[in-house]
Amino acid sequence: MSPPPLRRTASFVDKEVTPGFPGGLTVQSGHGQWRDVSGRIETERSYELILLYPAGQASASDRRIEEIRRAYENTFGQESVGRVDDRARADF
Repeated sequence: MSPPPLRRTASFVDKEVTPGFPGGLTVQSGHGQWRDVSGRIETERSYELILLYPAGQASASDRRIEEIRRAYENTFGQESVGRVDDRARADF
């Protein structure tokens, strides 16, 4: 199943992501590819969710992020939802 259009994604973010990360976030639209469970190369629209939070909140944030990933998989019928963690220094 292909990821949803941006407006459905925005609704998901409003409901599932914003309550746990009210300080702000970024969603970027892209196009990606991967090898599915049968070995075929699949391509589709993709979204990247960027969440910044203090290192001291990493444990609580980790749990919330995993809940978001599972909710996205279930809501939109995805085989998997990738995750990359990295430390960053940001100033606003």
